Amino acid sequence: MMDRNSDKLWLGAILGLALVVRLIGLNGPLWYDEIVTVQTHLKLGWGEMLQSYSMNHHYLHNLAAKLSMIFLGDEPWAIRLPAMLFGLGGIAAMWVLARDIAGRAPAHATALLMALSYHHIWFSQNARGYTGLALFSTLSLIFFLRGLQKPSLRCWLLFAGSVAATIFTHLTGAFFVATLGLVWLALLLVRRMRGAGVAGMIRLPFMGFAVGTLITLALYAPIIPSMLAGIASVAGTSAIDPMQEYQNPLWAAYEGLRTGIGQAGPMVAIVGLLVLGLALLGSLSLRKAAPLFGWITFGHILLTVALLLGIGMRIWPRFFFTDIAFVLFLIVLGVQFCCHLLTRALPDRLGKLLFPLAVAAMALISSAMAVRNYSAPKQDLAGAFRLVEAARLAGERAYAISYSGAVFSGYFKADWGTIWTAEDYQAAVAAPGPLSIVVTFPDRNLREYPSIAADLAAGLLTERAALPGTLGDGTVLILHRD
Repeated sequence: MMDRNSDKLWLGAILGLALVVRLIGLNGPLWYDEIVTVQTHLKLGWGEMLQSYSMNHHYLHNLAAKLSMIFLGDEPWAIRLPAMLFGLGGIAAMWVLARDIAGRAPAHATALLMALSYHHIWFSQNARGYTGLALFSTLSLIFFLRGLQKPSLRCWLLFAGSVAATIFTHLTGAFFVATLGLVWLALLLVRRMRGAGVAGMIRLPFMGFAVGTLITLALYAPIIPSMLAGIASVAGTSAIDPMQEYQNPLWAAYEGLRTGIGQAGPMVAIVGLLVLGLALLGSLSLRKAAPLFGWITFGHILLTVALLLGIGMRIWPRFFFTDIAFVLFLIVLGVQFCCHLLTRALPDRLGKLLFPLAVAAMALISSAMAVRNYSAPKQDLAGAFRLVEAARLAGERAYAISYSGAVFSGYFKADWGTIWTAEDYQAAVAAPGPLSIVVTFPDRNLREYPSIAADLAAGLLTERAALPGTLGDGTVLILHRD
């Protein structure tokens, strides 16, 4: 009983720390995707929110965000509150999963590293569905593993509800559920080949997957036609995307690590190899206690990559956000495994301290990396709008690039023009008088509009300001011509 109370105190303290570091900066400016979510979804009526499909709409999260807006207003912190709460819930769920599999110490260590994780803090302050996706995926895995170990109707019904919540939060949640299904089928096959009984492992799991699928289909029923049309159009837009690296899984891995450690270059590869090595060691250390966990974690990553490549979709690092908690857990177990090996050559007292000291070191490193979350907004569109308006002279024209035009005209009520094509840009510069152009995604926009990049290089346009952002390609440029 004492250990159980102590565990709850540790979890409460970790969640308290996680809450504090997520409240800091929660009210920072919304970035492009968050604003689009507000404009095209959260401001609609309840019924209208479920009439058409968009990959920018994370339905279960958005329903929660709309509820938050109704009661708390439309300040950024209120819009992001559900994502933050889902993030805290995800830490607690991962703590439960880790304790089920490996016991108290790895559970506490994993939850602590999640609390201080740069990526987890970033997404917990992001009004999108990724923290909800991670929470419900983790719950699905908890009930999946418990249901296989001790089958019960209650457990598999809870699994079904978690599956539906996972996929209704974000469609890529189906990839995680498919991974669980493939692992279940493989387990049945292996047991059959070994001559072991499988009768008790078919009926309830099948019911869990079936009920979860039926609930998901019922939830998505009003938008299935538009959802299929949207998925079918993905390959066409990806094929002409100037950012072709977005379809490379190696770029996704590199970008995820780069944003985490805050620097580029060979350090990214070194960290990547270290993460992979420790995660593999952690997976091997579970070969008796939870042999399925490693297969599920790595299987989900590989299946996601394969399916995204198959449908020609961009491979964003955020599609693997669910896996962060699982990989952190495997890293903790890998470090614990290494510490156990080293303790054989150390005095008993020092050996017992080795793993806690290693966890403390990892927590300090995570804390140092997490500080970057507070160095700048995700993307300072609000600051760009204020700067342009403050510096505008009488008769000066202002323009936004492509889709961001709707954000400035709709959300910020700006009287700006929008540059959609090269011809639009040429017409803008041909007209007399000063002008300002706000470039919201410089890497992408300057590839899409090479004439803007050429004029900037030639000095015909000057950079009035560059507003940093923690979002990848999130620096906002304000270009000017007198």
